Amino acid sequence: MLEHYYRELLNFCTRAVKDRDAAADVVQESYARVLAIQRSSAPILEPRALLYQTARNVMVDQHRRGLLRRHEDLHEISEADHPAMPAHEEPQALLASTQAIEAYVATIEALPPRCREAFILHVFDGLPHAEIAQRMGTSVSMVEKHIARGRLECRASQRLVQGLQVKTAALREQ
Repeated sequence: MLEHYYRELLNFCTRAVKDRDAAADVVQESYARVLAIQRSSAPILEPRALLYQTARNVMVDQHRRGLLRRHEDLHEISEADHPAMPAHEEPQALLASTQAIEAYVATIEALPPRCREAFILHVFDGLPHAEIAQRMGTSVSMVEKHIARGRLECRASQRLVQGLQVKTAALREQ
């Protein structure tokens, strides 16, 4: 009874996968699955519908396997070209990041109290200059100067840390 649908299912699969040989493989796999269901003595009320749905499922399975293979191939290539661990997780990068954070914290803590307060309110709390000036009871111009000073100190700290990191890296290479 299932043989009546072979050519129809083959044409359907050929249109879907655009390759007659691949479509024949899909149809064969579909028939094998449906016959396995039929042998398990489960009644098949709509054999044509079951064949078509099974063929769709086989095509989806094959597509997913193809994607997985391509992904694995790309992964193998990238592992050969790159280190296994992302650069930001490398021990040297983690140490450099920790050192930079410690330097920024020390720089911010070394700012004068009013300057530090304005800088933290702007950079970390995201408050606008006018609101900071109102909170601190000072002028917007003074808040701008405090924030500018904090940024300059942080940039100087950043240059210092980067300079030390460059020197440390050069020493390791020697």
